[in-house]
Amino acid sequence: MRISRRSTAHILVLAPLLALLTACAHVPKRSPLPAAQIENAGVLGIPRARMWGDAPPPWVHDWFARSKAYLKERYSGIYGRPHTYLAISGGGANGAFAAGMLLGWTASGNRPEFTTVTGISAGALVAPFAFLGPEYDEVLKNVSSELKADDVYKERRLIRALRTDAIATTEPLQALIAKYVDKDVMEKIAAAHREGRSLNVGTANLDSMRPVIWRIGPIANSGHPNALALIRKILLASASVPAAFSPVLIPVEADGTTYDELHVDGGAASQVFFYPVGLDYEGVLAKLEVPGRPKVYVIRNSRIDPVYEQVENKLFPIAERSLDSLVRTQGIGDLYRIYLETCRDGLEFNLAYIPADFTAKSDGMFDRAYMQALFDLAYERSKAGYPWRKMPPELQGAPIQCR
Repeated sequence: MRISRRSTAHILVLAPLLALLTACAHVPKRSPLPAAQIENAGVLGIPRARMWGDAPPPWVHDWFARSKAYLKERYSGIYGRPHTYLAISGGGANGAFAAGMLLGWTASGNRPEFTTVTGISAGALVAPFAFLGPEYDEVLKNVSSELKADDVYKERRLIRALRTDAIATTEPLQALIAKYVDKDVMEKIAAAHREGRSLNVGTANLDSMRPVIWRIGPIANSGHPNALALIRKILLASASVPAAFSPVLIPVEADGTTYDELHVDGGAASQVFFYPVGLDYEGVLAKLEVPGRPKVYVIRNSRIDPVYEQVENKLFPIAERSLDSLVRTQGIGDLYRIYLETCRDGLEFNLAYIPADFTAKSDGMFDRAYMQALFDLAYERSKAGYPWRKMPPELQGAPIQCR
């Protein structure tokens, strides 16, 4: 998710002044998780509700030790069947691209049921409805290509922003999430989880400076009375741009004591993800007896090619442009990582991104005309049979051989 890049640049440049004002800041009091309890903290007592994005989960060894009979029953909907995965990146208003891709895919008649869907930031808002299938296409469009700025945030006055934790509040976004992610949606996610399908959302844990992958299926299936509230909070956190939107405090428990963790936009850790770094996914596929070569589809809600723009030699334009450059190169690096992982593990890589010939300019935040144009472009190309790239374009011609 993205608020005005200029506003974000302003608040970051003013960070020293923020530090001077923290003594009188109006922010929620914290009970932060002690460093010694980082690996022990749980959420609502739900087993395996989350995992780090930069390391295999500690329980993976137990999973690999499971019997064939157990796995065949537990993953009845995906065991011994072809797998198809979808990873959706962040991108703010550019989330309209993912929505257009998915609705066009539906119209083509070839859209698969995804074994796993992952999402970060704007992609996190799209992911639940992409996961649940075409019956939620209209909702998917509503939470992406038809958003208005008023649906997402409410800006604070500058002086108040400097005394708090962000330049905008997210009450509108919270209401939007609550409207569409309801009990019925949660129950359908839980049902898919019981068949073995997975919906995962990424946030960044600021305390630990690490990516977190939230396993929405186990949370939805837990039966805990606060499960729905937690899912909504995770989606909000994944879309909460640091400094622009307030971070989200998520309660956790360790040794019978309740603490909190500070979570923000997953894009602070990565722009897109598939599975935790270092996980032996080839071994996972073997245990589940997956036939053929699974397909991985990555939708990057951004252009990849560098866009030339003359930058005014002043503080805020320089800061804004530098942030844009950082996000772009981080996103490309994430694509490299996913591509190399799929090469290693024998999966088929497929990439879609906003093409260079889309040159429309956004006139302000969540410009409906811009978003509709982007949605229409993605819809028409997807409906006609999108030409998925088989590797990140920067790697074309590189001496990389995939299995």
